Amino acid sequence: MEKLEKMIVENGITYVLGEDDIYYPDLQLPEGTNYNIGKFGHMRCEYLKEFKHGYYMELLFDGRLNEYLHEVDEECYKMLDQLVEQMKEKEGITEQLKAENQMLWVGKMNNIIACAEEIVVREVVYV
Repeated sequence: MEKLEKMIVENGITYVLGEDDIYYPDLQLPEGTNYNIGKFGHMRCEYLKEFKHGYYMELLFDGRLNEYLHEVDEECYKMLDQLVEQMKEKEGITEQLKAENQMLWVGKMNNIIACAEEIVVREVVYV
């Protein structure tokens, strides 16, 4: 039986021999692009996989997927913070309310956060 090389290079792509004797592309993220991805980034990733598979694969093979998901995640959290502040102001939710009636404040804040998250998901994640 012939001995297989552990790594080969074809067309500028390095392939590594797997345990099942199949060569797989040696894909690695570019330096400095290994970001932690939050809730919205993961949701966007699942959306891309299911509904925009070609774009997902393009980002994956170009080594840009992690950075892209990180940027989407940051954009979503920034938008969420802005929406929550705007909604708090519109509804008159203040620190005084928090001090006087904490349970009412918590209920109103939970409602605002849920509404803001729904807007972010609809306008950024699932487009």
